[in-house]
Amino acid sequence: MRAPLSLPLVVLPTLALAAGAFRPALAQDLEPRNYQNAPVGLNFLVAGYTHSQGAVLFDPSVALENAEIEIDGPIVGYARILDIAGRSAKLDAAIGDVCLDGAADFQGQRVSRSVCGATDAKMRLAVNFMGAPALAAAEFGDYRQDLVVGASFLLSAPVGQYDEARLVNIGTNRWAARAEIGMSKIYGRWQMELALAGNFFEDNDEFFGGNRRAQDEIWSLQAHLVRGFASGLWFALDATHYEGGQTTMNGVPSNDLQSNSRFGMTMSLPINRRQSLKFGASSGVSTRTGTDFDLYAVAWQYRWGGGI
Repeated sequence: MRAPLSLPLVVLPTLALAAGAFRPALAQDLEPRNYQNAPVGLNFLVAGYTHSQGAVLFDPSVALENAEIEIDGPIVGYARILDIAGRSAKLDAAIGDVCLDGAADFQGQRVSRSVCGATDAKMRLAVNFMGAPALAAAEFGDYRQDLVVGASFLLSAPVGQYDEARLVNIGTNRWAARAEIGMSKIYGRWQMELALAGNFFEDNDEFFGGNRRAQDEIWSLQAHLVRGFASGLWFALDATHYEGGQTTMNGVPSNDLQSNSRFGMTMSLPINRRQSLKFGASSGVSTRTGTDFDLYAVAWQYRWGGGI
């Protein structure tokens, strides 16, 4: 028999995007439990803090060597569960304000940077097409998740700190988008998730030195194995692999094709019916360009509305 999912177990992890506001690139996101059901009208507020160290950049295709960079700062996010044509949907947004400090080799010279500022803002709409009907909180007693299939579209707006006279920045000075299709399957207290995405980038007409820089799309695959408990606590093993993203500078191709993998762990710990703490960590395990770094994050989540 399939064990019923309690309301806290279903809805606690819904706002994963807040941590994604800090991650250096769209393709590197590790977001478990993104495709599942939650009561319509439920709201989430997230406040957290993130730290990374190593060869970490918000634009990981910048050609740096021997990078030792640290990025720290708070993140905030908001989400709301919607009813779109009778299907469960989610609209969320997030932004961070961080400090970057470190040094790296660029064309044989050691360069350094210390700067604080806002990250690019991210907004996403996700819709579950199968297996997750739009429900009120009172209806969840009869709901049992099995197979959920959905899709999402994420937009990254170039509002972050950017100086075209500097090679390393917090903002990317370009619009970016990710189109994704994902699925989630329940096996008792275990949950298996897969998501395939295409990441697309606008040209940067004000790249370092007054150059025009374009980047090809990046294709990414995420996988998550999640274990939930009746108390509402859950943990996940996370993995992603992504390919592509070669850049051209003023029409001349660069040797910076990405082929990278990351692994991570995520845990959500309920405090009470409305609050939870979320912890996450990830590391690059197979890197070609710009992902040899470690990332740690902690976030507090508060939820209200939706009849809870």
